[in-house]
Amino acid sequence: MVRKLKHHEQKLLRKVDLITYKSDGPSHRAADVRRRYHLTEPLDYDKYNALAGKLRKLAHQISNLDPADPFRKERESVLLEKLWQMGVLKQSREQGAGLSAVEKDVTVSAFCRRRLGILMVRTGMVEHVKTAHKFIEQGHVRVGTDVVTDPAFLISRGMEDFVTWVDGSKVQRQVMKYRDKLDDFDLL
Repeated sequence: MVRKLKHHEQKLLRKVDLITYKSDGPSHRAADVRRRYHLTEPLDYDKYNALAGKLRKLAHQISNLDPADPFRKERESVLLEKLWQMGVLKQSREQGAGLSAVEKDVTVSAFCRRRLGILMVRTGMVEHVKTAHKFIEQGHVRVGTDVVTDPAFLISRGMEDFVTWVDGSKVQRQVMKYRDKLDDFDLL
């Protein structure tokens, strides 16, 4: 049996919550991102957050080097070019992006926007992210020549043009039928 707390002890404990901790549950931001980008895997947000943090830390370490150092210039250009090709940065180095862009633009949402389902919605292949995830998991989507069944598959800028329906997919047939472009030869 625990004794009853005295008045000054109760007053002090009003400011401290010993039952719930900040690290226990996801923040409101995490829940909003999970809902908006339809993150079904519970650890996806944490992985993207850790990756964004490591990239920001790397950019900060590069920025601490001497600006005239050729190693810094090389590493800075390599990092910015790689992030632009991945689609995480909105501008390339030639368009004026610097290390400050890494600090500002590399976020969990930036990685989530490169997921296959989100890209399908942006290009107009489907109307909703949930529908896109369903089609991906059922094997109706391919990237290049490979059928992708993982909704968390990240698409780079170079691969955006190669996202299509699988040949012989019922979804593709329905789209072609709707557009009056269905060819009987394609059904074979």
